[in-house]
Amino acid sequence: MKKKILTTAILASIAGIAHAQSSVTLYGLIDAGISYNSHVKNSTGGSSSLWQYGDGVAQGSRWGLRGTEDLGGGLKAIFVLENGFNSGNGTAGQGGAMFGRQAFVGLTQSNIGSLTFGRQYSFNTDVLGSNYSTGGNTVAGNYAYHFNDVDQLTSSRINNSVKFQSINFAGFTFGALYGFSNTTSFAGSPTGTSTASSRAYSFGANYGYGPFSLGAAYTNITYPGAATPSMSTSIANLPATALTIRDLRSFGVGGRYIVGPATLWALWTNTLISPVAGSSTLYNAYEAGGKYAFTPALSGALGYTYSRASGSASAHWNQINAAVDYALSKRTDVYLLGVYQDASGRFGTTNVQAQIGDSTSNIFPTSGTGSQDQVAVRVAIRHKF
Repeated sequence: MKKKILTTAILASIAGIAHAQSSVTLYGLIDAGISYNSHVKNSTGGSSSLWQYGDGVAQGSRWGLRGTEDLGGGLKAIFVLENGFNSGNGTAGQGGAMFGRQAFVGLTQSNIGSLTFGRQYSFNTDVLGSNYSTGGNTVAGNYAYHFNDVDQLTSSRINNSVKFQSINFAGFTFGALYGFSNTTSFAGSPTGTSTASSRAYSFGANYGYGPFSLGAAYTNITYPGAATPSMSTSIANLPATALTIRDLRSFGVGGRYIVGPATLWALWTNTLISPVAGSSTLYNAYEAGGKYAFTPALSGALGYTYSRASGSASAHWNQINAAVDYALSKRTDVYLLGVYQDASGRFGTTNVQAQIGDSTSNIFPTSGTGSQDQVAVRVAIRHKF
């Protein structure tokens, strides 16, 4: 009888150990609220004000599965499957893809880093957007990221990619990514719809020492409009269909300093958009901001961005972002957000329009013809699970 009890105890212990070596976590967040937008393009092409239900401004609403299995010796198998959705109507984001935000599997070694395969973020998003932008540091989120995300700060997801990300070596991390086109040829003109393909590569590095950190990233995407879902390459009035843009190259450097309850950051990105035919457009964005925690629950933030397009355009944008956030708990917060943007200059014979955030995903609607400034005000709740 004693042997039987001992055997049962041993088997139960082994089962418990085996269970502890493998885990799957369900996670996600929902960001929903009411937004006011000025100078929104109406049915006649002019401008009207708009009150609307808004989803996914501070962060895109999502749910996902994250798993790990301990293989021994510091080696683990990992995976992430992450779906984006609109809480207002229940539809899937990222062009309707089931796991459009992320979908990858790989291995991680505790003293080296991780090697993963699938749909993954570029290092412009991982390093710059997450750490050194107003969008990544505050609830201004997608309103504060530079319009249409041409510099790949928030939603630069690369299909068919292989990615290496190092562990932290005395404050220094680095990585590289390559995304396969999965076709045998590239298009040579805008009419070559059957042979257009999108391949990409990206590099990033970050160093942190005490309260200071500094990061840099580079991403290059061929035929970004041919990716599925396609990547936006438009700057205000600059047209960019799936095959008219041959190459999108973006580089950036950012820094951050934390002193007591205050966080300060600065960022510069340089993006070159090269069409199949005609002259290229160069886009530079200069950003600075700060956040202050008045209490453990209450924080306020202010950010400023100056953007300039040149080459095939002569355009300027000034944008101010202000936000207040109050944490009701570790998982739930409410926030108030205000954004103002002023645009000037021309694309050829067309006046530049104001365009806050990422209008291609309807986070902020496109402005009407001739509208050179826009305002966004939002009150919302965000819950993480």
